[in-house]
Amino acid sequence: MPDSLTTTAAPFTPQLKRGAASPDAPLIVSPVGADTDLRAALEDLKMGRYLSARDLLARTGPNWALRTIRSQLLAAGAGEPGVFKTWRDEEPNSSDAAMMWGRVLTRAALAAYRGGQSQQVVARAAGLARQALYQARVLWPACPVPWVDLLKLTQLPFAPHHFDPHAHERGMPWDASRDPAMHHRGPWPLLAEINQRHPGNREGHHRMREWFHNRSREPGAAMNYSCWLVAMGTPLNPQLQILPLYGLMDIYRKRHKDGQNGALTFWQTAQVRHYACKAYDDWFANIAPVEYPWQPLSDLSHLAHALVACGENDRAAFVFRAMGPYVTPQPWQDINASLDRSADWRDEFLRIRASVLR
Repeated sequence: MPDSLTTTAAPFTPQLKRGAASPDAPLIVSPVGADTDLRAALEDLKMGRYLSARDLLARTGPNWALRTIRSQLLAAGAGEPGVFKTWRDEEPNSSDAAMMWGRVLTRAALAAYRGGQSQQVVARAAGLARQALYQARVLWPACPVPWVDLLKLTQLPFAPHHFDPHAHERGMPWDASRDPAMHHRGPWPLLAEINQRHPGNREGHHRMREWFHNRSREPGAAMNYSCWLVAMGTPLNPQLQILPLYGLMDIYRKRHKDGQNGALTFWQTAQVRHYACKAYDDWFANIAPVEYPWQPLSDLSHLAHALVACGENDRAAFVFRAMGPYVTPQPWQDINASLDRSADWRDEFLRIRASVLR
């Protein structure tokens, strides 16, 4: 790795705005879903004000699942990231400010890499992100979020162990799993740090899947990881039952982005039905309806799509109702584009939802 890289509150119970899906319900495209507090904080961030985000994270406290997804969406939807630097500069001892600054710097480093910037530029951006995340983990050692973004940084073209502050203390080989059933090498120590703080952290396991998809040289590693995780019996978090559906979507994009070679039948296999029904039965079916608005909308969207595509419309109807009027573009947008459908993906989604709910 280039040298430039050297460079207790009670859990918060938020308020929700409810919505219910009906065949003719309007459509709201937003990953925020029913979290109106988060939506208000995002609007303030877009106007260069961080106080609402600061208060939101303070109220969220050590609710790690909510803290992880809220901070992820705040970083992704804030607009100008300089607002977080202002917050960090004005409150240098704030763990929330340091964590959010690390979040946006991580996004900037990945964007530089994906945008084709030079190795020197990417290394500099990665070093700044790593430095901010190291500071954030010191300010609140129990928080898993800085470790989640350190794991995310391993998608960059550098040795993954350079993003582990304890790499020199660990046994070798650094990237070997302790489970003999999992032979794929990867940034396992970073995932272990996340699980130590928040067992089954959703974003952490998604970042691990993304590492296997983007960096592993072993074919099928990402799907193997997802299937291994859900085959262990009861995962650390039942929500992780959804991971194979994301893995299947990655495979679909690679094989059928042009709509050819059996694109229409890809989702009608026994494998898709197995993982879609398993995610429904082992995760979604056990969620109390009052908790529906707090499930990640992306997970509900992927589950609804897979159930419809493999013919499980009765199950899909419950998922559509749980989504209310909200939806995320994926996977619907990419599926629609791959099949070269003339209708906008939103119109196609409304058509599918209406046909299932009637």
